[in-house]
Amino acid sequence: MNRYIAAVWAALCLCVAQAWGQTYPAKPIRLIVPFPPGGGVDGTARVIGQALSEQLNQRVIIDNRGGASGRIGTEIVAKSPADGYTLLLGSGGPNAVIPSITPNLPYDAVKSFAPISLAGATDYTLMVHPSLSVSTVKQLIALARAKPGELTYGSSGVNSNTHLAGELLNVLAKVKMTHVPYKGTGPALVSTLTGETAMAFGGGPATVPYIKARRLIAIATTGSKRRSPEVPTLGETLPGYDLTQWFGVLAPAGTPRDVVERLNQEIVRAIANPKVVQQLANLDTDAVSNTPDAFLAFIRSEMEKWAKVSQVAKLTPE
Repeated sequence: MNRYIAAVWAALCLCVAQAWGQTYPAKPIRLIVPFPPGGGVDGTARVIGQALSEQLNQRVIIDNRGGASGRIGTEIVAKSPADGYTLLLGSGGPNAVIPSITPNLPYDAVKSFAPISLAGATDYTLMVHPSLSVSTVKQLIALARAKPGELTYGSSGVNSNTHLAGELLNVLAKVKMTHVPYKGTGPALVSTLTGETAMAFGGGPATVPYIKARRLIAIATTGSKRRSPEVPTLGETLPGYDLTQWFGVLAPAGTPRDVVERLNQEIVRAIANPKVVQQLANLDTDAVSNTPDAFLAFIRSEMEKWAKVSQVAKLTPE
């Protein structure tokens, strides 16, 4: 009898899950961006959110919750109802870097989320203020060695990817540049535009007008390959330098599998859309997607990688 009851209960649960997946979404979806407007995470979220709105015939509301290098918005999603109506546009900092070096976070990078799919990947551009009078990585390193601790670089927060980008430069070039954290890539960019900091790591369309107007000097990118013929990679001067930012959509742990799979199918569909590919390309972002299981494995591998990098850079929790 107990086995019969268990079987009936399992069948009922399956029916409920299937019905849920078929009727989802029945109301607007909130896509939380754990950074202020203006950065790469925000830009990618808006492209993906618009595509999902059109495909699902339901509003996807972008909700910027910046602060603490992305931890505040990430924690909000981790503690939200697991019903598919609150999602996270995750990225390397709060979903891999910070968890790999910070104990006692209010969320677990693996256990607190149901990964859905990668959505994009990009490099950062190292941009300096014209007052530095440098245009190459070699010139920057020489200046940093001549003025240890005096050159500053802005980032989107402590232990964020843009923070690590600078620390990796410090380690490989054997220099000391001072880190200045902000509440997002946008504010960090403004700090360099105004001369408050000497340089910043960033990217996307927001930087293009300033680079063209020579208000910022793009001297290198952080990935393994050049994104344009004119701008070299940091690795060309500093062998071993390679840092890529990634973006992906996650839900709270416990979200019904049918909902996760439905969202995955829609994101994969969006990423295959030439219009979306071009919109992401306009943000200097490559369109990528994968399965929920592959995304989980990717996050685990990223955490392992950044734990090793953090040891070399001697980073400590905020």
